[in-house]
Amino acid sequence: MHRVERLIHLIIFLARLGAGLAFGLLMASVLIQVVGRLTGNAPVWTEELTRFALLYLIAFGSGLAFRSGDLVNVDVICESLPGRLPSFLRLLSAIATAGLALTLLAPAWRYVSIGRMQTSPAVGLRMDFVHFSVWLMLAGLALFGVLRILGMLSGAEDGTLQKSEEE
Repeated sequence: MHRVERLIHLIIFLARLGAGLAFGLLMASVLIQVVGRLTGNAPVWTEELTRFALLYLIAFGSGLAFRSGDLVNVDVICESLPGRLPSFLRLLSAIATAGLALTLLAPAWRYVSIGRMQTSPAVGLRMDFVHFSVWLMLAGLALFGVLRILGMLSGAEDGTLQKSEEE
């Protein structure tokens, strides 16, 4: 396997790991909340932690969903067009997605830095750790968008739905 392929597999692994950890934290937090409500002693911090875990689940998962083609996509008309036009439109979409995400990275970082002055009320977590999820989502979309563009331009992929190795 080439170095680039190893790097791509590492990035995918880290994104999956992050999404899995966030989902595990979300499930644990919700379970604690449900058990707490049944016993009449529901901790107040679980709702906040659930929201933070959901933000990180989205942050790690959005790039993966873009890579696999599982993001919401209206392609009924696009895919019915003749010739190489659907492929061109998929490439244009990847360029627009990566471009928008890259453009928003700097403002998102300013948003993250504002969070240093705030803490969450229940958990007491500095909000820059929470706000970082927005920057992470944009970075993931930009990274996987650029990877899709490079893959399409090199001929390694055509931008259609990617089947994972497990399927």
